[in-house]
Amino acid sequence: MPLKLPTEEKSAVAPAQQVTAEQKKASEEAAVKEEKITLEEEKIYRRGVVDIRDLIAPAAFEVKPSFLILGDTYVRTLFVLNYPRYISVGWFTPVVNLSKTLDVSMFFYPVKSDVILKQLKKRVGNLQAQLMSDVEKGAPRDPILETALRDIEDLRDNLTQGIERFFQFALYVTIYSKTMEELEELTSEIESMFGGKLIYTKKVLYQAEQGFTSTLPVGIDDLMVSFNMNTSPVASSFPFISSELTSDEGILFGINRHNNSLILFDRFSLQNANYVVFATSGAGKSYTVKLEVLRSMMLGTDVIIIDPEREYTQLSEAVGGTYINISLASKEKINPFDLPRSIGDASAEDIIRSAVITLKGLLKLMLGKLTVEEDSVLDRALLETYASKDITAEADLAKVEAPIMKDLQNVVEGMEGAGNIALRLKKYTEGTFAGLFNQPTNVDMKNQLVIFSVRDLEDELRPIAIYTIVNYIWNVVRSVRKRRILVIDEAWWLMTSEDSAKFIYALVKRCRKYYLGVTTITQDVNDFLNSPYGKAIVTNSALQLLLKQSTAAIDNIQKVFMLTEGEKYLLLEGGVGEGIFFAGRKHAAIKVVASYSEDQLITTDPKQLLEIEAAKREFEEELVEKTDTQETKAEAAPAEEPAEAEVEAPQEATEKETEPAATPEASTAEEKAAAAPETVPETATAPEPETAPKVQGVETEPEPAKPDQPPTAATKGKVEEMKI
Repeated sequence: MPLKLPTEEKSAVAPAQQVTAEQKKASEEAAVKEEKITLEEEKIYRRGVVDIRDLIAPAAFEVKPSFLILGDTYVRTLFVLNYPRYISVGWFTPVVNLSKTLDVSMFFYPVKSDVILKQLKKRVGNLQAQLMSDVEKGAPRDPILETALRDIEDLRDNLTQGIERFFQFALYVTIYSKTMEELEELTSEIESMFGGKLIYTKKVLYQAEQGFTSTLPVGIDDLMVSFNMNTSPVASSFPFISSELTSDEGILFGINRHNNSLILFDRFSLQNANYVVFATSGAGKSYTVKLEVLRSMMLGTDVIIIDPEREYTQLSEAVGGTYINISLASKEKINPFDLPRSIGDASAEDIIRSAVITLKGLLKLMLGKLTVEEDSVLDRALLETYASKDITAEADLAKVEAPIMKDLQNVVEGMEGAGNIALRLKKYTEGTFAGLFNQPTNVDMKNQLVIFSVRDLEDELRPIAIYTIVNYIWNVVRSVRKRRILVIDEAWWLMTSEDSAKFIYALVKRCRKYYLGVTTITQDVNDFLNSPYGKAIVTNSALQLLLKQSTAAIDNIQKVFMLTEGEKYLLLEGGVGEGIFFAGRKHAAIKVVASYSEDQLITTDPKQLLEIEAAKREFEEELVEKTDTQETKAEAAPAEEPAEAEVEAPQEATEKETEPAATPEASTAEEKAAAAPETVPETATAPEPETAPKVQGVETEPEPAKPDQPPTAATKGKVEEMKI
């Protein structure tokens, strides 16, 4: 057979390889083309799909030289350019705690110590050469150069020993506002804060977009403006600083939720001692205030409470307080015409005129709207009513007797143009409400805790009664100056009328001079804050507590208290007893806590109250049962005493038993035992062996009587006594 040459074999294989390569190339081109079609289809599909970036992206993004317009929001970034020689720990706290929306970014770039040591060595050589040159020239010493040399030497030592490390530190702050004017004001405020610490900052210029992206939570530094720092000053810039509300004196309000520290505060150490508490029903506002009352009393503070729902009864019983029930049928009465006995150097005329103004506000609540003529007549009638009791500008108010509502009616009935007033006033002197304000005051305020209850009053009378009670308390406060707290629960009742709201506002403004702190509690936040006097009360209260809020009221609260979005949602989602506590310019998230004993006294949970009542009843039943047992034992004790006496001295007992038995047929064993010592015959000189009583708990039976000697009454008594 002819042999094939190698060249022939190669020529045969080459066409096959060429075909395979062309097929492979064609398949790759087809795959690429198919992938392009798939990507194009994917692109078409994604055009109609909403992505997460579409949801968070602003509607528009406009870049200006020194700021951005992000939708409707103005954005500006500031960066720190230079630091002073010394900065204190927590210097960044004012910026962190600023109640404004801002973003802060910090970038730390570690630098190798050997690189810095070389640079510092060169710097030391330059400084030393400069100092030596100044000495040779006879120039005076330069303190700046000497200080710089010492700092560098200290830094070299710390870097060499590994105590310190070296960083390049970049700090950026991005601020947001609704208008350009607000942006400029906020920029000036933050620059002033930094400037007060001798820290030099600048606004971005033609780098507004880079500044904005540098403060986004993506970890990108597009500005790259850093400053050389070692570990200690970098650590002092730590941004997570929580507000501290701990003082050296005061009571415990709760736990700081930022750092679990205690919130201790003395409300009387602030510019005023007023306190407002806003919360929804069931959020723990009454519980919180009762806890403060209990702890304040431990420090000797007198407390007066207006209780509209009888929630403070248990607390009053526990501490021995005075509970005064104000109702149409109650025995306790308050006369709205009462006057304070002494107010420093105030004249009697001023006191009377002040009382007339207060009474006019009360009568407007009672009588309704008055015309100008009726208002003038009522003013004159009040002055004449006081004058009818010899209360004039020259009178000694400590010795006078205040008029009552009936006296006012008598005066009004004799005046022209006052017929309508007299007719409406009769309801409170002769009609249904006659028992409320038409008698002299007989309540006792001489207790550390005094509680006024208005639960049994109709809704129509509650604002009037609370107004009268607060006025009476105000007179007492002005008469004797002491450290006191006045708690007005459900204060929104007083906001329903302009006269009562005005009166409470005046009380809150003036109470500081008389060492009084007013605590205002309400759950109807919108009604309270929509009143101009309600906002003024909040402004004049140094302490403020916001617990869980409703969605309907949160926007109004956010506006009044200037809350951030995070604080807003904290109030919406907080639990019972959790909220934000304001003390002056500081505020912190708070958790109200109480001990077990305190909780049992102040709880308002209906389930827990029922359990406490059940435990009380069980304890009382056990106490009654124990008392009955003790009485039974006490009754049985006299029956045992004679037996014990006979064991100790049987001969003595026998000699004294000389009288015949008076009750041998006693119906009970006790009576027979008591009569036994008296039934021994006169001839008996010593006890018979068979009649010996039991000794040390051992019962001994007597021998039966002989047939020819029937048992006597004495023997029967002895037998019964020994069996007992």
